Amino acid sequence: MDPLTQAALGAAVPQSTSTKWTRRRKYQVAIAGFLGMVGGMAADLDVLISSNTDPLLFLTYHRQFTHSLIFIPFGGLIMALSLHWIVGRRWRLEFWQTVLLCSLGYGTHALLDTATSFGTMLLWPFVETRYSWNIISIVDPLFTLPLVILVVMAAVRNNPRLARIGLVWALLYLGAGWWQHQGAREIAANLAASRGHAPIRFEIKPSFENILVWKSVYEVDGKFFIDAMRVGISPKLYEGTFVSKLNVGQDFPWLGQDWQQTRDITRFNHFSDGFTALDTANPNRIVDVRYSFIPNEVSPLFSIELASEAGPTEHVRYQSHREQAREQLGRLWHMLIE
Repeated sequence: MDPLTQAALGAAVPQSTSTKWTRRRKYQVAIAGFLGMVGGMAADLDVLISSNTDPLLFLTYHRQFTHSLIFIPFGGLIMALSLHWIVGRRWRLEFWQTVLLCSLGYGTHALLDTATSFGTMLLWPFVETRYSWNIISIVDPLFTLPLVILVVMAAVRNNPRLARIGLVWALLYLGAGWWQHQGAREIAANLAASRGHAPIRFEIKPSFENILVWKSVYEVDGKFFIDAMRVGISPKLYEGTFVSKLNVGQDFPWLGQDWQQTRDITRFNHFSDGFTALDTANPNRIVDVRYSFIPNEVSPLFSIELASEAGPTEHVRYQSHREQAREQLGRLWHMLIE
């Protein structure tokens, strides 16, 4: 999720404990929260693993080893080594206390990311499966703002009970996301059945910044069918479109089998869990059909673009698409309130 949410949840866990971390008790909740906050954001330092020559390198390592459950104590230790002599000793913490507080914050990061839809390698290096529960958007103000307020109040008032309320709020909201996910899946399954489809697989995920409108993608007969539905209050179905699944040999007959662009397609396809298709607006562009601002459309948030004139060793081009974000978010808001 976004750094603010990761920071708030990372702070809330150590804040909620009743342990007397320091003799300066007036500030103990704030100190625990600060170290947990830094630990809660630290796993995303993997975004620094990038390359000017390989545009997909960051996709390979983002949410990989730094987000593995087995890496939590190492992540906490690394952050403690960075912070103890600057912060921990000043506030009279033992080194093991700094390690524990950083680790408590660090441990929240991967689990919260797994609640979103991009996929997190929780069990790396044993398996490289990207786990995702698809119960909350990567940005959701209704989840984040109450948590932030309660964490700040807990620090200011030195009151761990407020942080515990924040954790209860987070769990209740994630539970509501799970409940909404089940409702969206049922609607999507009924829609597929009404079309006479027997999908190979479904992908149900929340749309941007909410758990009210959901996106459905299912695969059948080499096509992806994309729809949206509002679940819960005033349920409504928004039938969408379909697009053919990527077929590299058919879609790019000029592409050499051992070319770097071919290997890049394989990497992008792995990251996208096979939910890839050609962009209808650009036949050299490959998109992940699971992600769009408008949930019943194929309007990509990111893509890779191939070049027929590129040499065998040249990489694809990675692109983000935010050109029409304001207009698309306005349309999404209309789906939320109509």
